[in-house]
Amino acid sequence: GLLSNDVRRFGEAPHEDNSPVVPPVYAALLTPQGRFLYDFFLYRQSRPEEKLDRNGSVEILADVDGSVLDELLATLKKYRLRSKVDIENVAEDFYCWQRYGRGLSEKTPSVEEPVAASVGWRGGDDRSGNSASHGNDVGWQWFKDPRLDCLGFRGIFPSGTTPPLVESDKETDEEKYLLWRLEKGVAEGSTEIPKGEAIPLEYNFAGLNAISFDKGCYVGQELIARTHHRGVIRKRLLPLKFLDNNGNEVERKVTAGSEVINTASGKKTGSVTTAFGFCGMGVLRLEEAFKGSDSLTILGQEDIKVEAITAAWWPSEWFRDQQHTAVV
Repeated sequence: GLLSNDVRRFGEAPHEDNSPVVPPVYAALLTPQGRFLYDFFLYRQSRPEEKLDRNGSVEILADVDGSVLDELLATLKKYRLRSKVDIENVAEDFYCWQRYGRGLSEKTPSVEEPVAASVGWRGGDDRSGNSASHGNDVGWQWFKDPRLDCLGFRGIFPSGTTPPLVESDKETDEEKYLLWRLEKGVAEGSTEIPKGEAIPLEYNFAGLNAISFDKGCYVGQELIARTHHRGVIRKRLLPLKFLDNNGNEVERKVTAGSEVINTASGKKTGSVTTAFGFCGMGVLRLEEAFKGSDSLTILGQEDIKVEAITAAWWPSEWFRDQQHTAVV
């Protein structure tokens, strides 16, 4: 296999029930050493007239990071070898859309930052959106984000069109969606997840439904399987807030790549991977990150405090890992 997740469902014929459309899959392509290269949202858009050819082929659309599109295409063509697979760049024909906001998820953690309440195009319960997530037989549609319910809905739509359920006065920009993800500690794309360096489990890919531990071999599987079965992840991607000595939010003074240190122990805790305003994300050692709420600072900018936040969506076993790490 090539990807970290199981995509065999895309080869199955659509079921004749109320949910004929196969849900999208989130997956990653890794190096042979198990480091992150690219992430994918994979869709099989079902239409009433869709037919499998005599070889059982289907058309899969991949939503990927546009900044690395050319090299990603070259990588996929390299792995194609003699397989009868056509790979085509259709970026000009389609756009990726994301619908998000508090009212779009049944799970609304009370610990989320209040600034995010204004992010997204709708604040109330969106029953039509929930219904659309299950799919139908007509055209292009929204799907629940395959990573987390709290991220809302995602879909690929023809360029030049406005997707259903989107109001023009509620459209927003990518920066507000970035803020939404920062609060949840969810990175995406090769800009936020260092290509050739990041270990997927440290970026919480198992919790984001990006890894199948049952599918068998794939490129980079050995490190992922060994780390997973060992049971302890000592570093994880965390939401961060940047504050001054009085606890006030500090805007635009921290950049990606800044090192985080624990002043109480004098040890390096990790580094900031993404920064936007007073928010960010960083991969930190859990033992050091949660030793003391006032102990984390930016190296060389010791007047800037770093608050590490445990994401509300984390599975309970990750908290046990955190406690185990602290006593090892």
